[in-house]
Amino acid sequence: MATIDLGKLGFVNKGTYNNSTTYEKNDLVQFTDSGILSTYLYIDSTAQSGQAPSSSGTAGSRWVYFAKGVADSLASAGNNKVIVTNASGQVTPLAIGSASQALKVNSSANGFEFGETGGGLQSQQVFTSSGTYTKPSGINKIKVIVTGAGGGGGSGSGSNNHGGGGGAGGTAIEIIDVSSLSSTVAVTVGTGGTVGSANSSTQGGTGGTSSFGSYCSATGGIGGFYADAQAQQNAGDGGVGSNADINLHGGRGEEHSAQSTQDQSGGGHGGSSYWGGGGRTASPWTTTNATAGEAFGSGGGGGVHDNRAGAVGADGICVVEEYK
Repeated sequence: MATIDLGKLGFVNKGTYNNSTTYEKNDLVQFTDSGILSTYLYIDSTAQSGQAPSSSGTAGSRWVYFAKGVADSLASAGNNKVIVTNASGQVTPLAIGSASQALKVNSSANGFEFGETGGGLQSQQVFTSSGTYTKPSGINKIKVIVTGAGGGGGSGSGSNNHGGGGGAGGTAIEIIDVSSLSSTVAVTVGTGGTVGSANSSTQGGTGGTSSFGSYCSATGGIGGFYADAQAQQNAGDGGVGSNADINLHGGRGEEHSAQSTQDQSGGGHGGSSYWGGGGRTASPWTTTNATAGEAFGSGGGGGVHDNRAGAVGADGICVVEEYK
C-alpha cells in the first residue's frame, strides 16, 4: 500500500529563506529580492539547498511567486500616490502633482508625469490698432483672426443721386503652432476707408489691409460708388482673406440705382464683415445722415445728393486666441 505523507498535502511555510536549508516541493519561504520582500513557492520535484529564489536565473525555475510584495518606498508612500513602473520594471510611487494638473505621458513618451494638459483656451490678445504681438510662455498654439478695414460709403450729387455702401473687409483665420513663431510678431490693423464730400459724386476710400506678420492677411473693402441715372451697381465690393486655413470674403455694400435728380430713396447700407453689420445709409426723405461701419471691418453707409455724404468704414481688427 502506498504511503501518504500528510505533511505534504498542503503548503508548508518554512519562514525566511535559509541558503543551507533543503527545500522540497510546496515549501513556502519569505525572501527579499531587489529590495522587495515576497513569498515564494518551491515547485521543483527535486529537493535542494543553496538555490535562492530569484526572478531570473537557474533558481528562478525552482521558485515562483506565491505572494509578490511591494517596495518599501510604496509601503511608506502615504496617501494620494499613483503607482507606476520605473525604467527597471519595478513599481514605484509617483507623487501627486499640483492643482489643475493631470496625469499624462511625458515629453519623451517613456513614462508618466503630472503636468498641464493641452487644448484649453487660456487667454487672448486683441488689437484694434497696429502693434506687436508678444508670445507668452506656456502656450502651444494660437488661433489668429484678422479682418481688413471697411470701405467708405460713396457720395451722390444732384445728377448722380445715390452713394453705394462701402464693402466690408475680408477675414483670415489660421491656427499656428507657436514653435514656428519668433518671440514677437508685427500686427497691422487697417484703417477704415474715407468718404468724399457731400454732393460731389465721389467714391468712398478703400479700407486698409490687416495682417499678422507674414502668416495671414485680409484686404479692406472697396469704397462705395455713386449712381447716375443709368447706373445699377454702385456698391463697394468686399475684401478677401489670404494665406490662412480659412479665407473669407467681406460682404458687398448695398446699392441703389437712380432715375432722376428728384429721387428721394436713400443710398446703400455698408457691407457686413465677419464681426457684424455695416453703417446705415443716408436718407433725404427722413433727413438722416449715413453712419460709419458699426462692426470691426464693416463698410460705411452711402450718401445721397441732398448734401448728405457717405460715412467712413470701420477699422479692422486682429484677435489672437492662445491655447495650451
